[in-house]
Amino acid sequence: MDLSLDIVLRLCAAAAVGILIGLNRDLRNKPIGMRTLGLVSLGAAVVSLAGVQYADLAAHPDALSRVVQGIIQGVMAGVSFIGAGVILRDPPAQSVHGLTTAATVWIAAALGVACGLAAWTTVAVGLSLALFLLAGLRWIEDRIWKGDAGERG
Repeated sequence: MDLSLDIVLRLCAAAAVGILIGLNRDLRNKPIGMRTLGLVSLGAAVVSLAGVQYADLAAHPDALSRVVQGIIQGVMAGVSFIGAGVILRDPPAQSVHGLTTAATVWIAAALGVACGLAAWTTVAVGLSLALFLLAGLRWIEDRIWKGDAGERG
């Protein structure tokens, strides 16, 4: 495959993955939605691609391995700060809100890294499971706990 086309495919896939996860958050009127998660996923893919496409890196597997490890660690730790911004704690009420939205930031970044590294099976399964956890389990929760107050995502 042409290198430019491959890059476009990886970056578009990353943006699409983030948008799909963000759609769920937008439909639930959560503080982070399609644009934010699309950008998080795209950004993770850009960092991943830029890191592994460094000139002559492919000729040095040990160096490539260290670069990929560093990308994954850096992106996943760094993006956690965005997720932390939506978590609200109410000690008197003994409740925490926003954890699911924060987790969507994390999974969007992880899927963005996977897109950047062209791990397509991981992207497909990860996205499917993320959407099931967000939408499918929410549907089940709504049936089990009708009218129950409190955050479940």
